[in-house]
Amino acid sequence: MILSTNYLSKASVLILSGFFFFSVVANAKEIKTGTAPFSDTKFRIAIFPVENLSGTVAPLKEIRQALTEKLSKQGFQVLGEENLEKFMAKHRIRYVAGLDREIARAFKEEIGIEGVLITSLEFYSETNPPKVALTSRLISTGEAPSILWIDGIGLAGDDSPGILGLGLIEDPKALLEKAMKSMTDSLMRYLLTGRNEGDGRGAKKKFKPKVAYRSPELDPERKYVVAVLPFFNRSERKYAGEILVLHFIRELRRFNNFDVIEPGILRQELLGLRVIMEDGVSLANADAIFSTLNPDVILSGKVIDYQDYQGVWGKPKVDFFTLFIERKSREIVWNSSSYNEGDEGVFFFDRGRVNTAYVMASQMVKWIGKSVAK
Repeated sequence: MILSTNYLSKASVLILSGFFFFSVVANAKEIKTGTAPFSDTKFRIAIFPVENLSGTVAPLKEIRQALTEKLSKQGFQVLGEENLEKFMAKHRIRYVAGLDREIARAFKEEIGIEGVLITSLEFYSETNPPKVALTSRLISTGEAPSILWIDGIGLAGDDSPGILGLGLIEDPKALLEKAMKSMTDSLMRYLLTGRNEGDGRGAKKKFKPKVAYRSPELDPERKYVVAVLPFFNRSERKYAGEILVLHFIRELRRFNNFDVIEPGILRQELLGLRVIMEDGVSLANADAIFSTLNPDVILSGKVIDYQDYQGVWGKPKVDFFTLFIERKSREIVWNSSSYNEGDEGVFFFDRGRVNTAYVMASQMVKWIGKSVAK
């Protein structure tokens, strides 16, 4: 009787295991054969020349070529360089850091491009250990261009040295390849699933603003359309204002509370309004932007310091002010001051050390997004 019971128990387990196995296989087949948002439509992409915000000589053509090859291998149709040059010459396109309405419409109507990939190189150093930081975003074309996907990465060759330095990366090409793989993998996951990745709430406490004010008028259940204005740059780092704008666009989009206006559209409106911001945004400037673009919130600020370093010795520093102006009340609903250095809170074996301004700024901006959205 005991043998019969054991036999029946084992048989039951085998039957259940078999049922579970075939269920998993069936589900796997469903996932594998499921239709991806862009794969069946032969999503056509144009890749703009890389914007160089690093202030130094960098392999810009190689970065663009790597993006082209990786997307082409996945079956996506990438506009050839010759055709892109003809299109840019025809429409006299010199600004490659954004996409305005006219150019977005022309891409769609004239050559059937559905998305434009824009990449900005923030930092590049071949001095050992090498460093690289960049941000890419995919913008839709047509009548209402918008940011479909945005991501970025900052790496240093000594981020994860490991035991006996076995994890060190001393070859700049190897580090750049690692960064490019991370970026293209993220983009491919979006193109194949239609979902953006990441959650803006995982910021480390040491990167929260030193001083901050949050108005009770901010509604955590509401979704805000945000216009991120150029930051006034008081630092010695060229393009620090443009760099910080990209950080805010990327990190705010990780929250469901924010929808960010494409910078190319904002730039087009500012030029049309002849808005000049000598020392930050004025109330008159804010009124003009609210009336034309109709955002819920205007985000602006000042960069006091934005430092990277080359080689082994040094530490990144980031210092900036931020404010949010709400449309209906015309009042400041968020104001903060953020400052951090790469070795804060580091005591033993460089554990927790940050080696690039990119990584540190991302964490600092993420804290602001988390605080505004809470």
